Order: sequence, then structure tokens, then C-alpha cells
Amino acid sequence: MVLIIYSDFLRRQDKTGTLLAGRVFELSGRDLQVNAVKPATTDMWDTIHHERTALAADLRPLTEPQWATPSLCTGWTVRDVLAHMTATARTGQAQFVGKFVAAGFNFKSMQSKDIDSELGSSPAETLSRFNSVLNSSKHPPGPAHTWLGEVLVHSEDIRRPLGIQHAYPRDAAVQVADFYKNSNLLIGAKNRISGLRLRATDIDWSHGDGPEVSGPIVSLVVAMTGRKAVLDDLAGEGVATLRSRA
Repeated sequence: MVLIIYSDFLRRQDKTGTLLAGRVFELSGRDLQVNAVKPATTDMWDTIHHERTALAADLRPLTEPQWATPSLCTGWTVRDVLAHMTATARTGQAQFVGKFVAAGFNFKSMQSKDIDSELGSSPAETLSRFNSVLNSSKHPPGPAHTWLGEVLVHSEDIRRPLGIQHAYPRDAAVQVADFYKNSNLLIGAKNRISGLRLRATDIDWSHGDGPEVSGPIVSLVVAMTGRKAVLDDLAGEGVATLRSRA
């Protein structure tokens, strides 16, 4: 049986999310034979579990209207983003393949179905479902740092519109920045920051050459994904260029 590898199809879809091209892997019985991907370390998963737990604690006091707040993800409420995070934490590699096939090889359709399945009947149930996967280390196929970036960026997608402040681990944000700077996987970060110098003001990290974009490391990471909402955190001649690429 021949299927499409996650790490390549994500950046090869049309505007509807339908697959256009990609590398392939073979599925034989229960063994998924994929291109070698460096596994996440124990420390990385500890950070992911800790950040999920902190997010859940921040969301417990929300009122029902707050759950309908638009997130930084276009078209998704903060409740939708949390349901998406839950679905990701429930999905192993073989499960991902099955869901992708069932969605007609349409990534956006698969995401929508995942969100619908994890929303539940109320915000309280959405949060309860997320609580059940706080310490999950399951994940779809993909580079290890994808899942660290997923929890940091999506947590900020939720917190920022709600006005919730959080001290993210800067060393983890550096790991994500180092991954994003060399990757166009899904979010196109490598192309977005091309020709710019990014410099963190709260930790020793910088990358690239050109007009400078400076600011907190987490804001730089989120900006690398194309979220315009964080650009006001940043300074330098390169911010206008980054804004035009968001």
C-alpha cells in the first residue's frame, strides 16, 4: 500500500488543502516505513507536557463567551485551536494515515473533522478532552521539533487574543526557532525570513543577514509562522518586510 509522507505533502497542496504532490512511503501491516525522523527527546516531551498543563490551567476560568474569541489562527476560535491540539495529541503515525485517507487526502478537511470530533458539546467538555491528553507523547509523522513548536505557537494563538500572559521556556523557543529557520514545512518560515536578520532581545539568539528584526524570542518564533498579531512586539528595519510576507 502506498501513501503520502506527512513531511512533504503539507507544503504541496492547493488552496482547498487537496494534495498536489509528495514523496511516498509504504505501509506494511502495522509497520509504517517512513523516511527517518529524529525522535523527540524525553526533555522535549517533558516541556510539551508542562506547557499543555499550564495552558489548561490558564483556560479553566474562561467564561463561555471567551471561548468564542477569534484566535490568531484565521477562521478558528480559541476553542477550535484547543480542540485541534487535542486531536494532534491523540493521533499516532498510523492513525494519521487513516484519517488523511478518510478525508480524501485533503489536509484542511482532516483538520476540520478533527476539531469537530474534539469540541464536545460545551467548552467544559473541550477542556476536559484536552486535559485527558496533557501527558500524551503520541504524534503524527513529522520532525520532532514540529510538536514543540505546535504547543508553543498554538498556546500563544489562544492566550494572546484572551490577554493571558505566560512565561514560555526560552530555551524551548530557541529550539523551535532553530528548526523553523531552516524549514518551509507547512508554515514556510525559511522563505518568510529570507534576507532578514532576526535577533532575540531576551536570550542570546540570532539568525541571518540583512535588515534587522529584533524582539522577544517567542514573538520571533510566532512571527516566523506568519502571525501578524505579534509584529508590534518587534522592532527594526526588517519588520515591514516581515509584515508584507505574513
